[in-house]
Amino acid sequence: MTDTAEPNTPVRSEVRGALSLLTLARPPHNLVEHSLLQGILDGLNEAVESGCRAVLIKSGLRNFSAGADLALFTQDTTDGDQPSGPTVIEFLDAVESTPLPIVCAIHGACLGGGLEIALAADYIIAARSSKIGSVEVTLGLHPIMGGVQRQVERVGLVRAKEMSMLGRRYDAETLESWGLINAVVDDDKLEAAALSIAEELANGPTIANAATKALARVAANEGVKAADDVMGRLQGPVWNSEDLRTGLNSFMKRGPGQTRFAGR
Repeated sequence: MTDTAEPNTPVRSEVRGALSLLTLARPPHNLVEHSLLQGILDGLNEAVESGCRAVLIKSGLRNFSAGADLALFTQDTTDGDQPSGPTVIEFLDAVESTPLPIVCAIHGACLGGGLEIALAADYIIAARSSKIGSVEVTLGLHPIMGGVQRQVERVGLVRAKEMSMLGRRYDAETLESWGLINAVVDDDKLEAAALSIAEELANGPTIANAATKALARVAANEGVKAADDVMGRLQGPVWNSEDLRTGLNSFMKRGPGQTRFAGR
């Protein structure tokens, strides 16, 4: 187990075997700003480069994230200086194109930009007491980090407009029933449950998971026909993978569900 974070960085990075843990740690409420976004991207890059096979994003504070830092909207850049860190589009593209499964564990408040970070992940698990919502309308805004379109993907047009126009805070079970998040667990079980899912993904066939993630993204962004057109190319590395050979051999000898994948 290794921890590569500096003491005051907004995102702590730790490697546990094949799993990368990214812990948001920008007191007091993990408000989203450029250094937090950059810290997540640095952690994802490190996970890929170090050979990790899945990522878990969680919070080390009372809330997952209470929203965006208002400095994002009020920062004076008239002197020509631009804030350091990725643009929103650069951040979303980098997260969603990371070839590893990304799990997001939510507790406390997950609002505004915090929810938009979670929606870029592949699997969201939430503590039962979590309060989750797109509340930007209370500032005269709407979700500015891709929340509207990702809500449409997950819960449909009607619910997405409800979430962004009314700005309510929803309980986790409601959003699980809508399909916005994957699972809800009791608060005291969140850490163990999130680790269990992330480790299961980390022990899976990494190349096949990367192909699934890439193909799903094409289907969501461009449609089923576009996904059909690139499916063969994206599946090429899967057919050539060691994991496929291992899986087929294990199936023939021991039946389904017994394979130990190496991630190659």
